Amino acid sequence: MPAAKNKILIIVTNADEYQKAGLRTGLWLGELTHFWDYAEEHGFAMDIASPSGGKIPLDPESLTRQMLDDEGTGKRYLDRDFMDLLNVTRQVSEATVDDYDAIYLTGGHGVMFDFPQSKDLESLIARFYETGRVVSTVCHGAAGLLNVTLSNGEPLVKGMRVTGFSWLEEVLADRADAVPYNVQEELKKLGADYSTAAQPFASYVVEDGRLITGQNPSSARAVAEAVVKQLTAT
Repeated sequence: MPAAKNKILIIVTNADEYQKAGLRTGLWLGELTHFWDYAEEHGFAMDIASPSGGKIPLDPESLTRQMLDDEGTGKRYLDRDFMDLLNVTRQVSEATVDDYDAIYLTGGHGVMFDFPQSKDLESLIARFYETGRVVSTVCHGAAGLLNVTLSNGEPLVKGMRVTGFSWLEEVLADRADAVPYNVQEELKKLGADYSTAAQPFASYVVEDGRLITGQNPSSARAVAEAVVKQLTAT
């Protein structure tokens, strides 16, 4: 692994609505805050980027009272300085791999629409992985892996153990008719060894070398724990 920078690049979505329905979407806030809090506590600085840059929409479902009462998300939501970071995100195309130790792809249904369509993001993820850095995702963030091809011409996820938001969870969330594709099945089509937690919405993380994936919003902190553990291992 390259010399430590103690810095992580976080990727968020610019998409604010579904294409087949009038539902609003965006970043699932807790998937940012849970990761951020743990990584920051352990000495890591972070930058936030998005495919188009600029202001980031928030998924309304992630801002309910129940969601904001969880571990720290409500506190971050009230933090003006923190929330202002989502007003001025840099473009993915401006990010330099050498500045970071790891990349983390957040979720929210919005990522299904712009992560796989971003050639800049695909090439960035491939460079992170092929230069010995950690690549991590949570929930729908795994959609950002679907079109990532390594220099050998093979999909990054081929033969890799991964997880991501399951189709059962999609059905239970009443989004099966609104989403553009099935993340679980698309990962499998690429040859990924996909698995889930025994219970939907339970925290679940899969590590396969430097590829770390979390299944759902409940998994964001556990992804951070796995990333930090790898980056601080001696």
